Amino acid sequence: MTTAAPMPVPFPFAAIAGQPHLRQALLLAAVDPGLGGVLIEGPRGTAKTTAARALAELLPGAPFVTLPLGASLESLVGTLDLGQALAGHELKFAPGLLARAHGGVLYVDEINLLPDALIDSLLDAAASGVNVVERDGISHRHAARFVLVGTMNPEEGTLRPQLLDRFGLCVQLRNIGDAAERQAIVRARLAFDADPQGFRAKHAQEEAELAAALVRARALVGDAAALPYGDAVHEAVGALCIEAGVDGLRADLVMLRSARALAAWEGSAAITTDHVQRVAEAVLLHRRKPEAEAAAPAPAPRAAKPDGSSNGKDEANSAGDEDWGAMPPEPVGIERVKPLRPLIDRTQAAPKKA
Repeated sequence: MTTAAPMPVPFPFAAIAGQPHLRQALLLAAVDPGLGGVLIEGPRGTAKTTAARALAELLPGAPFVTLPLGASLESLVGTLDLGQALAGHELKFAPGLLARAHGGVLYVDEINLLPDALIDSLLDAAASGVNVVERDGISHRHAARFVLVGTMNPEEGTLRPQLLDRFGLCVQLRNIGDAAERQAIVRARLAFDADPQGFRAKHAQEEAELAAALVRARALVGDAAALPYGDAVHEAVGALCIEAGVDGLRADLVMLRSARALAAWEGSAAITTDHVQRVAEAVLLHRRKPEAEAAAPAPAPRAAKPDGSSNGKDEANSAGDEDWGAMPPEPVGIERVKPLRPLIDRTQAAPKKA
């Protein structure tokens, strides 16, 4: 009889250093799972998986579910329980990973390598909190409220813009360039590997404070009358989204919800423009249009003479701008050439047939 191997002890969230933007984005998504999850871009070894596992431990009784790269759509959303159907001649729903992740964290490594159908179902459930299954002769819906954390390495490909836009927040991690900071992170990891329980005990108080703060912030976000905001907040959100050249209004809505989650996390009485500014980059990073495209001015119309003809000087300048280094046309003389004689003399009569 074989026994299951014990699950590894997670690294404490409170001890994660060197990634402040990652910590903030994950905490905001935990305060308000309706944001649509967090997409983490970055190279290997930047604490992406460690942070996601540590976040689940801060949520009371939260499961941590990993979506395998080769998972099928049925294993994700659920499907018909064939065993029950064959044995009892009844249709019964078999829950998938979305049901298992309810109330916890659903982690997807290398999400950019998943089929689009799986990503669509993931993002639909993450944004709505409900999984709806209409297939295999069954119609079923169940709660699926979880914190979606997806990671990807941009060197291995990216997601389509339509899918990127549906992620609430995005964080782009970099390699740590400060020598002292790198050494502190390595020392902390070695200390954890040598004595996981002892290391966790040193951060137990801070972990408990983070968990309690999450409970308070979630309750505050759930109160529709709490955390008011005025016109200045709306103006700041609109200005930032227009400047980034985003498509649609999803960025505006996510930015307002993120600012509200940050205000709840800090226990503020109202949402301010400072909250908006501090969440703006995570909201706009994956939605911002390329700077060259956003900043490119429209071509000025060519000047025309009163009679409608174009200005020759403007045309020359325009041509010079479009084709730098082009040589001006030169006149070429025409030479008279000797006419060619046809191979067959058409004036001669064709020979008669015998």
